[in-house]
Amino acid sequence: MSDLRKINIDGKDIEVDGAMTLLQACEEAGKEIPRFCYHERLSIAGNCRMCLVEVVGGPPKPAASCAMQVRDLRPGPEGQPPVVRTNSPMVKKAREGVMEFLLINHPLDCPICDQGGECDLQDQAMAYGVDFSRYREPKRAVDDLDLGPLVETHMTRCISCTRCVRFTTEVAGINTMGQTGRGEDAEITAYLGETLDSNLQGNIIDLCPVGALVSRPYAFTARPWELTKTESIDVMDALGSSIRVDTKGREVMRFLPRNHDGTNEEWISDKTRFVWDGLKRQRLDKPFIRENGKLRPATWPEALEKAASAIKGAKKLTGLVGDLAPVEATYALKELVESFGGSVECRTDGAKLPAGNRSAYVGTAAVEDLDTAEMVLLVGTNPAVEAPVLNARIRKAWAAGGDVALIGEPVELTYEYEHLGSDRAALKKVLERGVSDAMKERERLVVIVGQGALRGEDGEAVLSELMSFAESADAKFMVLHTAASRVGALDLGAVTDGGLPAAMNGADVVYNLGADEIDIEQGPFVIYQGSHGDRGAHRADVILPGAAYTEEQGLFVNTEGRPQLALRAGFAPGEAKENWAILRALSAEAGKQLPFDSIAELRSDMVKGTPHLAEIDTVPGNDWLVHKTDAGLGEGAFDLPIRDFYLTNPIARASSLMAELSANAKARRETKIAAE
Repeated sequence: MSDLRKINIDGKDIEVDGAMTLLQACEEAGKEIPRFCYHERLSIAGNCRMCLVEVVGGPPKPAASCAMQVRDLRPGPEGQPPVVRTNSPMVKKAREGVMEFLLINHPLDCPICDQGGECDLQDQAMAYGVDFSRYREPKRAVDDLDLGPLVETHMTRCISCTRCVRFTTEVAGINTMGQTGRGEDAEITAYLGETLDSNLQGNIIDLCPVGALVSRPYAFTARPWELTKTESIDVMDALGSSIRVDTKGREVMRFLPRNHDGTNEEWISDKTRFVWDGLKRQRLDKPFIRENGKLRPATWPEALEKAASAIKGAKKLTGLVGDLAPVEATYALKELVESFGGSVECRTDGAKLPAGNRSAYVGTAAVEDLDTAEMVLLVGTNPAVEAPVLNARIRKAWAAGGDVALIGEPVELTYEYEHLGSDRAALKKVLERGVSDAMKERERLVVIVGQGALRGEDGEAVLSELMSFAESADAKFMVLHTAASRVGALDLGAVTDGGLPAAMNGADVVYNLGADEIDIEQGPFVIYQGSHGDRGAHRADVILPGAAYTEEQGLFVNTEGRPQLALRAGFAPGEAKENWAILRALSAEAGKQLPFDSIAELRSDMVKGTPHLAEIDTVPGNDWLVHKTDAGLGEGAFDLPIRDFYLTNPIARASSLMAELSANAKARRETKIAAE
């Protein structure tokens, strides 16, 4: 039940929740309050004093609006609403004083600072500061920290807002950073000089309001005003984080998060943020044909003719959908392959996911449900590696008092959890025991099943049993995918009865749409369409160079079933083309032309069969239907679908930075042996 209070802000009466801070109330009234330490998604520190406002009738000094609630204000002598002023002479003088103190020791190196042009301190000094300095003493200097290969530090610029400390502790779940000393000796430091060990550490670059923490890979490559900014969607995991792609000319310079409460809030993983150098390396920029065992460059007409003649002569044609393929390309591939009597398979990792029952391969839980979950049961998954931002949301539920239980390999999850066991026997025990008293007391229970539990021979039985359990516990159910393209492909029905083995058995022509995570045995003729010279290209007889996710418009459906639109930020290199356009051209060459000439016509065709794909950025409700199977649970431990967070797809494997991070992570995991 909300506690509504009336408050007068700069002469305007508004009604707000009493639990709101004055800063939030002022924003509701349309007043801008400057701040450095306050952040909506972090705890309140109240230590920069930039957000000062005047409370009329209160103490004869300005109050920090971020740390005072509306319910703390006293009404006027005759019961009038409390009055707050955000632009009085007292407030103006106080802000100027705070800004002057902040700049006392700040090095005025704006021309060479990488934060220049998007620096909060710069902007607020212009808006709220004074145009002179009374300080004549030498400025202090602070040693820079080594936080690793991602975050570059210039600690002399630090204003001790502690945002980085609060983020790493509260959201990322590591205790490496903190503040030592008092007064002029206060400084942010890392515990025993350690580097940061988190898949979310890059977010402190965005949080830092000055140039103390900047992106090491991006440093000094571009200024913000030189960049073209495009809103898009991330495909490094299946969460579908909202991102902004910044390009300079035809080159992607960086990825930044966009605020989206439904998926990533305003965080992104380090792989999402720093994978951009992989877009430039090992690119396929012209078609290739294999002759006498060797690949040679070819023209588009040559390559299309060779591919078309193979498709026309195929006894059994199979299409494989890779992890990064947009829905439009999957649809075009399915239409083309099925017109020649073939079949398409998207479950290239062997997961036993049934198409046709959306509640079985997506579930009923939205990502937002995790924030308020009272209990989360994880089966066969490591969300800290498979979707680090989603893991941060589970941590938020845990921090609010929720419980987490795990069946599967014990892993580091940034929060405490009850380990119920690693194998099928532990799952059987939980299922036989049924809904425990502890679970019955929990109104909001979420069951999350990972691909590690669904990839075994008994994957279908695991799914069926967990769905029945979720139904009996009145729990929300979520399937955590590892591939950005998987849910969209399942929505289109890009599956073969019997899964991958049945699709590949006896196939003499394989059309591989960017599936680089599997080895295709010698025998079939392979047409590979993709953006990077990875495993699929090495095995190919014909290579058709396609666009990466930043180089074409594409739909992706995330792990909760939300269709999202990735927009084109640049153009594919060399002769590479958009993926759907390659398939359209090939269909004409093969004599069975697909019935669309533009991406708009393709989408119009596609949504006739799957209407929910037109509902961009909404999570369609799924009819709950427990998947039934006669098979029983097997034996043995659940495997993990991802072992190396940094090298999960062709773009990441082409990135030199991801290779360095992977090597660092491996070295960190190795047991250190003391010198004798």
